[in-house]
Amino acid sequence: MLIRIRIEQLHLGMYVHEFCGSWMDHPFWRGAFLLDKPEDLKSILATGIREVWIDDAKGLGIEGGEYEEVVAAEVETTLARADTAGPIAHRIDVAKEAARAIKICARSKQAVTSMFKEARMGKALSADDALPIVEEISTSVMRNPGALIGLARLKDKDDYTYMHSVAVCALMVSLARQLGLDETQIRQAGLAGLLHDVGKMMIPLSILNKPGKLTDAEFEAVKSHPSQGHKMLLEGTGISDVALDVCLHHHEKVDGSGYPERFTDEQISLFAKMGAVCDVYDAITSNRPYKNGWEPAESLRKMAEWSKGHFDTTIFHAFVKSVGIYPTGSLVKLESGHLGVVIDQTEKSLLTPMVKVFFSIKSNARISPEMLDLSKPACKDKIVSHEDPAKWGIRDIHELWSGMPAAPW
Repeated sequence: MLIRIRIEQLHLGMYVHEFCGSWMDHPFWRGAFLLDKPEDLKSILATGIREVWIDDAKGLGIEGGEYEEVVAAEVETTLARADTAGPIAHRIDVAKEAARAIKICARSKQAVTSMFKEARMGKALSADDALPIVEEISTSVMRNPGALIGLARLKDKDDYTYMHSVAVCALMVSLARQLGLDETQIRQAGLAGLLHDVGKMMIPLSILNKPGKLTDAEFEAVKSHPSQGHKMLLEGTGISDVALDVCLHHHEKVDGSGYPERFTDEQISLFAKMGAVCDVYDAITSNRPYKNGWEPAESLRKMAEWSKGHFDTTIFHAFVKSVGIYPTGSLVKLESGHLGVVIDQTEKSLLTPMVKVFFSIKSNARISPEMLDLSKPACKDKIVSHEDPAKWGIRDIHELWSGMPAAPW
């Protein structure tokens, strides 16, 4: 299991999986290695690195195994200091909404594909064509955000750009609701999410789908997509200033290291900051031609490490609250020695979602599924870590939480 520890907890015999922070902050070119040399440990302790990921399956772990819970608790404690939208509204059961959401995803992908391909051929984009898609997605998110957001993550590598647009639309709507924006702003946020990557239509597919490392020239071509998309949207009809702004600035970072204009914190709008978070989350949780996506809970922890320079902290915390520390579809290990999949969030705590238990670690076998509301006082079980389904040979994780077979896109 991967565990994030403080640098002072690091000792010989541990397997270093990854350093937290920039590779420029440490002297090691290797990404992962067994820490078996005292001089290496001394070098690490002398850097400015504060935390490191270790793999206790390949080396020594830490006593107690409680750090995952501590990390989650720290995130929730920070969130608790911020204003929230109040208790979770009544939601439709995730399996019921998944049946609708899979049809919405399929229709939306088809509509976005046609719209974007026509834009590539020079036809002007129209907000009137896009808003019905936004309305359908927004309504589904209101009924149960985890259903459509979870299903939209299951995109095919070849259809990434189109389903990424659908997913970011849904994430923007969910985040806008969490931030307490009004219905007009929520709709504009969704439209911005749907259109934010339209500029990729002008990038050759050989570059977008390249499995290997991009050349400098290819990377510059990819970095042109916000400007290309902004130009396409300017030529459209009824496209709002919010959509134009998010399209152009969703790759800006609060520390000024983003593109295309290297804006800093105060120069980046609320909606562009929202777009940055939603875009990255869906990108890193999705399978791409050059890498497989990370699990949702793992992705949030990675983003938390980057948040200081990349994202607006308040918006990132609101985003975590909107999807949950353990988002719908996350595989988790429980203190009881069982595995479960997160079905939905609960009002009490981000650490105590609704979980469907289906696997016994002790017997290494499936068991009859059981629903557990970890927030109930009568429930004595709790999450000890998030898990990678591949590690346990679980290939039907999406069907376990949604009740639906693999997505048809």
